[in-house]
Amino acid sequence: MDPYKVLGVTPQTSDDDVKRAYRELARKYHPDNYVNNPLADLAEARMKEINEAYDMIMNERAGRAGGASGADGQQYGSAAGQQQYGSYAGQNAYAGPNAALYSRVRLAINQRNLGLAESLLQRSTERDAEWFFLMGTVYHRKGWYDEAGRAYTQACQMDPLNGEYRTALNNLNMSGGYGGYRPMAEANVCDCCVQMAICNCCLNACCGGGC
Repeated sequence: MDPYKVLGVTPQTSDDDVKRAYRELARKYHPDNYVNNPLADLAEARMKEINEAYDMIMNERAGRAGGASGADGQQYGSAAGQQQYGSYAGQNAYAGPNAALYSRVRLAINQRNLGLAESLLQRSTERDAEWFFLMGTVYHRKGWYDEAGRAYTQACQMDPLNGEYRTALNNLNMSGGYGGYRPMAEANVCDCCVQMAICNCCLNACCGGGC
């Protein structure tokens, strides 16, 4: 596979133009555009090819530059998992206004303190791609796969060039994670109270001669 032909660019194309070409193709062939469409499998295969081509080009250029990151300072992992999913101890490429908060969230996830991680995220008024990715990770660790899938998808749509986000979503899809449920331990206290009240009413009716 010639990655340059896949993206419709040449080796002389600048990094910015390569990213622009990738972004346009990613928007065109993103699986969300082909839901319930007979071309969904073809679009998914094409998207995988586009991701691999982009990663090949950026990794090659990073290698020629002496192992430096891409032009925008972000290291792009391969779709095959060059950035290991599930390990959040690495350097966070996010450098926005919530960098400190997101670092604390990643640390909490590493320590399996999902309650703290979710609480920190809920405090933030920012809903950027990193926020959705981290919230998706919290959901994934809890086993709430449907919520995780929606959050990961939103992160990828907001930042289609981020290899970490793509890898997380791809791994979730490959593992067949969709269709997960919320465990009983997560039930709302009010729900439990309502159920107990219903049981009490039934018992009172029976004991009072209503049966």
